[in-house]
Amino acid sequence: MTLLVILLAVLGLVVLINWGKVNAFLAFLLVTLPVGFALGLPPDRLLAAVYQGLGDTLGSVVVIIVLGAMLGKLVADSGAAQQITAVMIRAFGTNNIQWTLMAAGFVIGIPLFYNVGFLLMVPLIFSVVYKYKLPAVYVGLPMLASLSVMHGFLPPHPAPTVLVAQFHANMGLTFIYGLLVAVPAIILAGPLYARTLKGIVSRPLAGFVAEDLPESALPGRVNSFVSSLLPVLLLLGAAGLRLALPAGSAWGPALAFISEPTIILLLSVVVATYTLGLARGKTMGNIMDAYGSAVKDIAMILLIIGGAGALKQVLVASGASTEIAAGLQGTGLPPLLLGWLIAAVIRVSLGSATIAGLTAAGMMLPTMAQSHADPNLMVLAIGAGSLLLSHFNDGGFWLFKEYFNLSVKDTLRSWTAMETIVSVVGLAGVLLLNWALPLVAPGLAHH
Repeated sequence: MTLLVILLAVLGLVVLINWGKVNAFLAFLLVTLPVGFALGLPPDRLLAAVYQGLGDTLGSVVVIIVLGAMLGKLVADSGAAQQITAVMIRAFGTNNIQWTLMAAGFVIGIPLFYNVGFLLMVPLIFSVVYKYKLPAVYVGLPMLASLSVMHGFLPPHPAPTVLVAQFHANMGLTFIYGLLVAVPAIILAGPLYARTLKGIVSRPLAGFVAEDLPESALPGRVNSFVSSLLPVLLLLGAAGLRLALPAGSAWGPALAFISEPTIILLLSVVVATYTLGLARGKTMGNIMDAYGSAVKDIAMILLIIGGAGALKQVLVASGASTEIAAGLQGTGLPPLLLGWLIAAVIRVSLGSATIAGLTAAGMMLPTMAQSHADPNLMVLAIGAGSLLLSHFNDGGFWLFKEYFNLSVKDTLRSWTAMETIVSVVGLAGVLLLNWALPLVAPGLAHH
């Protein structure tokens, strides 16, 4: 019954958004309320779940998205993105721009949450697209594949980090194994798969792409790179200092505060306001107008993400995720495959990779106690499952669709297919490692 309700909810979203041309935020509300009643939630709990889903989802991302949009707008308007693009193209050539952006996403994706990395790099992707007349999805998908894999597979991102602790895995080994699994997944889902998507017509939001400026009007190369990538530099610096400090240091809480993505982006916006704005002759009024324009461009995106959060919370409040996972536990599948499958089903049902990973971990803990599965590989198997088949109930789906200005069909063909490739290749990599580790490194197996 639960699976049927969820299937009908997804079908309802497809009908309303794709065929009925209903605004996605309204479609989420129109689908969420009947789903809640169908799953047995009384009216008061249903509305409470809707409000909680909206509040929790937006509360965790709204400041990051707004600040990221402001920084991205200034990076684009000031010419910094144009300068960075020119340097990268001269260094690697237009023929290798996919691989260049993929590598950048890989590095940036280690310390940055997906939403932060997405918003930081969108102006750079769009500048390449407009200046060199390249297909937007073809250029952008490899970088986003990198960011997504880093978020789903590897610590220090939220779900993998919690999973490492719950399964008593080794953080270092999980990270090393994760890199071995992540690289082929990113290459297959990014540059190689994106070659089949050159025909997708995409007109990215022009508000995040400034007109080409003459080279003499561009900010300097160092200023452009440092101001644009300051969030990454600050995060890496703070993380390095925290590692260097002895346990229990009085500086620990301060560094933890500074390392928060919201604080990092706020500091970055303040610095860029001066280095890319005031110091280059812009008035504060002009800069604030640009920031206001950036927020207007993302207002509907925020509402859509909130709508997806409302549907997710109704499914959680009704016990749907627990019921689905419990039903899968009786299948007798190998533990690593079972962990991937539970995370995958919850991901498809709820949309949230983090929720899917954490819920699957709770379901797999009793199984882990009775099996000899490698805990490091279980973290990766669940991480891979949590990325499968991103669709209408995932905020990342709507970020990609709205920023790249795609149809639902083309978003499914590009974004959803990319996430699915990453998930399946990730599972294959985990199973291959599980087979190979006892042969090539018996001392590390099940460490």
